[in-house]
Amino acid sequence: MSVKLRLTRVGKTKQPHYRIVAADTRSARDGRFLEIVGNYHPQSEPSALTVDNAKALKWLKQGALPSERVKKLFEISGAWAEFMATKPAKSAKTAK
Repeated sequence: MSVKLRLTRVGKTKQPHYRIVAADTRSARDGRFLEIVGNYHPQSEPSALTVDNAKALKWLKQGALPSERVKKLFEISGAWAEFMATKPAKSAKTAK
């Protein structure tokens, strides 16, 4: 089972709110998910974003892949920078 961090839409017609969820890649966009990681409200001024960085890091370390939009939201919240700091740096091989 591969896990993806993605947005699921909630809210009224023409008033979208999104949840950032960890979900199986085979499930529908608004279908079953494993855990809620955060919320995103794009129509509030300014846009409201709440991310539980601990949950996000847990899923990223387990190999979950974020969608493009979720990756940008993690960059804003600081979760992506924390994840990249914990990854071991790739060693440069010496050319001969």
